[in-house]
Amino acid sequence: MRYVAGQPVERVFPGAVHQSLPLGASLPTAGALRVMVWNIFKQQRADWLSVLKNFGKDAQLVLLQEAQTTPELVRFATSNYLAADQVPAFVLPQHPSGVMTLAAAHPVYCCPLREREPLLRLAKSALITVYPLYNGQLLMVVNIHAVNFSLGVDVYSKQLSPIGEQIANHTGPVIMAGDFNAWSRKRIHALYQFADDMALNEVNFIDDHRRKAFGRPLDFIFYHNLSVVEASVLLTRASDHNPLLVEFHPETDK
Repeated sequence: MRYVAGQPVERVFPGAVHQSLPLGASLPTAGALRVMVWNIFKQQRADWLSVLKNFGKDAQLVLLQEAQTTPELVRFATSNYLAADQVPAFVLPQHPSGVMTLAAAHPVYCCPLREREPLLRLAKSALITVYPLYNGQLLMVVNIHAVNFSLGVDVYSKQLSPIGEQIANHTGPVIMAGDFNAWSRKRIHALYQFADDMALNEVNFIDDHRRKAFGRPLDFIFYHNLSVVEASVLLTRASDHNPLLVEFHPETDK
């Protein structure tokens, strides 16, 4: 589902997602590319909007997980960004919930993905979008909420597989981020193996206040063909996850 200010909500059908969209204006940055990544917990806690206003409005990209399309969130997205794309994982009584990518440019490519939780039978979603950069490169952005309740890592790896195919066929910088639910040794190993296979680097945080489960962080940002200028984790009670804030600088094409 695509939300754009002044336009009706557009449903992007799966049959059309692999077709390139017309090349539009690039992300408005000739220097640091600011990115915010946050599992927003379906906006169930107070102050989520103030956190987004204070830290998200200056970012060129905001990658949300468990984003529920309430009027308040849609209003924020369409007031501060050119495009907001959401892959509904499941529909709550009033509003769909799933990953949502807010961007200061229109995507030139869009591919939604879903994977069903094997135990709860609820779906988790991922979204791949591509945006032009000022230097002529195309930036691929992967926003993911990984499956949580599964035995072993077969379904976990299955969710990553089509993402890997997209990254492997992309020329240019890549950002892959979100809530990876990497709470077990096998899951974190599978995730790091995937990142290694895709030549993705991990963003490291000096003051690491990321949400943890069984001693392991759940939220990650990986990248390729970019350099990290600054990275931090924002402490907040506005969700059960803390937002990740990163500034990248595009590198020359490799």
